Amino acid sequence: MPELSIILPAKNEAEGLKRTLPALRAAYPDAEIIVVNDGSTDQTAQVAQELGAAVLSSPYSMGNGAAIKRGARAASGNILVFMDADGQHSASHIGQLLSKLEEGFDMVVGARDSDGQANLHRGLANAFYNRLASHMTGHQIDDLTSGFRAVRAGKFREFLHLLPNGFSYPTTSTMAFFRSAYPVAYVPIPVAKRVGNGSHIRPIKDGIRFLLIIFKIATLYSPMKLFAPIALAFFLTGLGYYGYTYATVHRLTNMSTLLFSAAVIIFLIGLISEQITNLTYRRDS
Repeated sequence: MPELSIILPAKNEAEGLKRTLPALRAAYPDAEIIVVNDGSTDQTAQVAQELGAAVLSSPYSMGNGAAIKRGARAASGNILVFMDADGQHSASHIGQLLSKLEEGFDMVVGARDSDGQANLHRGLANAFYNRLASHMTGHQIDDLTSGFRAVRAGKFREFLHLLPNGFSYPTTSTMAFFRSAYPVAYVPIPVAKRVGNGSHIRPIKDGIRFLLIIFKIATLYSPMKLFAPIALAFFLTGLGYYGYTYATVHRLTNMSTLLFSAAVIIFLIGLISEQITNLTYRRDS
């Protein structure tokens, strides 16, 4: 059984694979290399097969996260490395991830600098994700959304049922590891320009995903850290407004009552979410 499995989700990445796969094979001749062809309409599957990779093909596009899950299930190695097929990630940097993994970490992530971000608004969004996730977990998170990572296979498969089929699998897996007290480390790596097709990310979908990931970060780790401050803000606003209306019209208004009610509801939603999160990560021995 190979020790190392390298998994590359690929959608219309024939050109990128022509550069990435030979470099991987040269650097890691004994590694299992799996290309998950996510419903490509170009020669992605053919190129991958010709260059010696094992290919898992989907009849239609299921999403980046779905490709990651399929690859993780099929992999034979004890260590899994996930990387992009578009040439952004270099085979020469895998060794840095593996070296860090040997220090006792269960997941090591290749952290991009500002030059490695797709564009300005993506860079700002990722910086916000990193700050929020660092606050939630109490650990420094350098790159929450990087798809270049090495993990211990057994531990990663524990969370396959949590991973979405879309693009936010890095966020989900990282927060799941922190929540389960599996140590995570970050290694700074440069990122090259992608080869072939443009990014599959679209601004409108990216904006919606921005909001969804914020809530995902909270609910995957500790919902009360998000809901409690919001509930407190509603309560203090209601209290302040009540003080104002009592001083001016000498009564409790409907708006104050609404704000107090909203504070209680938000707090209770957070409490319930916290219990659901605990149940999600519960492992019966």
